[in-house]
Order: sequence, then C-alpha cells, then structure tokens
Amino acid sequence: METTITLPFVYDFTRALDRLSNEAMNSVDLSTNSIRFPMEEGNVVKLQATGTTERPSFLLEGTLDEAQVEEVKSIFHFDRSLTDIQSHFMNTDLAPIFVEHVGTPIVRSFSLYGNVMRSIIHQQLNMSFAHTLTMRFVETFGSEIDGVWRFPSPEKIALLEIAQLREMQFSTRKAEYMIGLSQEIAAGSLNLQKYKQMDDAEVKADLVMYRGIGPWTAQSFLMSGLGRPNVFPIADIGLQNGLQRLWQMDKKPTKDEISLRFSDWSPYLSYAALYLWRSIE
Repeated sequence: METTITLPFVYDFTRALDRLSNEAMNSVDLSTNSIRFPMEEGNVVKLQATGTTERPSFLLEGTLDEAQVEEVKSIFHFDRSLTDIQSHFMNTDLAPIFVEHVGTPIVRSFSLYGNVMRSIIHQQLNMSFAHTLTMRFVETFGSEIDGVWRFPSPEKIALLEIAQLREMQFSTRKAEYMIGLSQEIAAGSLNLQKYKQMDDAEVKADLVMYRGIGPWTAQSFLMSGLGRPNVFPIADIGLQNGLQRLWQMDKKPTKDEISLRFSDWSPYLSYAALYLWRSIE
C-alpha cells in the first residue's frame, strides 16, 4: 500500500531523522531523507520526505491497511500540529531553542516493549556504550527483515539465563530487570498496551511497581513510548546541562529552580525536554 501524506504546518523531518540515526538499529538514510522501520504486525514500511520543512509531504510505502497508516501518522506526530506548541514557547525563556529547532517533532518508539528494554539498557550508562549494548542485544536475540532490525519478543527474553546477558557485558542487576520484566509481559501480568488508555499519573504509579522501572524509566516510557506531551524527566543530566547552557549559569540548575518554570512550559513539558536535548546534541 502506498500513501501520500501532506502536513499543514512546519515539520523538520531532517532533524527528526538525525536524532533517530543516533540509534544504530534504526534504518535511516539521510541521503534520501527516509527511514524504514518495523510495524508491530511484522511488515516493514518506508517513510520518505518528498517536500520541504515549510511544505512537508511524505511518501509512505509498505503499509498493510489504513490502520497502519494512522499508526505511522501517530508515531511521527503527523496527526497533531506543532504550530500551537511553537507559539506557546515563543513567550517563554526557551524561545531561543524553539526558534533554532522549529518544527522538530516527538517521534514515538516503534515498539513499546522495545522502549522499555532500551530504557533499562540506557540506565546509568554513557550514550555511546548504551547504543552499543542495545545493538548487541537486538542483533543477538532480535530479528532482521529486509535489512531492518526488530526487538526480540518478550517471550524469548523471558527464557534467558542471567549469565547469557552477563556475557554481553550487562550487569547482573540489569540482566535481572530485563528478564524479569519480559517474564511479566510474557505471562500477561504486565500489559503495556493498556497504558494507552490511562492518564500519566496512573501509568507512572503502575509502572514503578515493577522491579527495574523507576521514575526516569516511567517518564521515558510516557514520553517516547506513548508520546505524552507534558512530561519532563527533571533528574535527567542532559536536561540540566541544556538549561545550564541556555540560562548561562555557572552550575547546573537545581530541581527546584527547574520546576519553577513548569507553569510557563506546561502543557508541553515533553517538547521543552526534547528541544533542550536537541540544543546540546
């Protein structure tokens, strides 16, 4: 199935792909401004920009039905205008980075399970090694279809021994988290799909009950897994660094100093976080 998509607002697909290309498992082709990615149903689709940032249009190939087209629109933020968000931040202290990165969308993860596994892997690691471990995990236990990598199923990871992940340089605790969460999902006691119907507070309260998921991981799931618009991982060092630079401070701002600005940035805290990350990447 082939679909043409046009957007009535500024959308910088190049910046979106640039951020996605940081993950080796994402099949991004910056030379053609395109990306190929797996759908939950098993097929691989291709999304390619055919327009400009000011007049965005795209060619979507490989979808099975209209439901998948709508899912792709949701993943890439095609179904919600960025104009009101941009206008909102023009009246805040974050205006300079919103001018610089205008039209940058939040792109959701292609897999909710993959989002959780990736977040666990990234906990307390530098970005480079976290990407290496993620790719090692996917190449060892995942699958490749037409050159596109897919996260393994939770059922497969649920059957692993801790030693198998330890051999790949995962810590014992991280291996326990990944296998334990996979077992919960495989058994049906943890249903990631149900969170789509719950509000942010309910999702966070439920997720942190599971071993290995703390506030940062729950917030990451809300933001990049579910695409929720009003989440700010205040303990994230990258966000603190971005604000220190933007506010020209001698040291990182405290959590209290940051949270004082939330009333100005709401209800789009997730975009404040995204644009701050972009400002230091």
